[in-house]
Amino acid sequence: MSTLLTAGVRRPGEFFAFCLDAFRAVARRPFAFREMVQQAWFISSVSILPAALVSIPFGAVIALQLGSLVRQLGAQSFTGAASVLAVVREAGPIVTALVIAGAGGAAICADLGARRIREELDAMKVLGIDPIQRLVAPRLVACMLVAVLLNGVVSVVGVAGGYFFNVLLQGGTPGAYLASFQALGQVPDLIAGEVKALVFGAAAALVASYQGMTAKGGPRGVGEAVNRSVVFTFMLLFALNFVITAIYFQIVPAKGS
Repeated sequence: MSTLLTAGVRRPGEFFAFCLDAFRAVARRPFAFREMVQQAWFISSVSILPAALVSIPFGAVIALQLGSLVRQLGAQSFTGAASVLAVVREAGPIVTALVIAGAGGAAICADLGARRIREELDAMKVLGIDPIQRLVAPRLVACMLVAVLLNGVVSVVGVAGGYFFNVLLQGGTPGAYLASFQALGQVPDLIAGEVKALVFGAAAALVASYQGMTAKGGPRGVGEAVNRSVVFTFMLLFALNFVITAIYFQIVPAKGS
């Protein structure tokens, strides 16, 4: 029991220290820019199509559910505002982060875990190369960059999917769908979505990198580390989403209030 308690306290502390080291490594020179570009290209190539395909049903379900609800309340003209805000502020960043964590994060964890069990990380330390600066920092920046850019794509596709299904299946008015968003939406809503994507991308990269660099037990240990990285990332993303959303509603007043 005491061993589990000690591990439960030590591991979060080690992860927090790892995160601080990773952000410090981003600011240190030389920065592995080529590695960052390669990682960004890889993550975007494996994430953009799944994210776009997932965002269509996300936007459609949100629009259909909200359209049915506001129809019962007699407020059909606000369907567009509610749907677009839900996609831009909530669904878009979450979908982006989940896809990046499931595709890019798993690949990052597997790569670093394989290097770990082959003792490449120890060899780098012997040669005077910091593995965090050489391997983790470029992957962290790549995930953050791809998350911000991919969130824009997901939001546009999700809004378009919601618009199409609302107008086609529920007989919504095309002009009212966008006009209501213009009436209630504001620039901080878009900024909040991008900030969430940035934070979620960083969280996915940090969890995947930490799990990979602490993997033990050969190939089986790497597989278990990949599973843990995906599960822990999902849990962390939803917790961060709640915190950021709560802070947003405290500091940003609703439009017209």
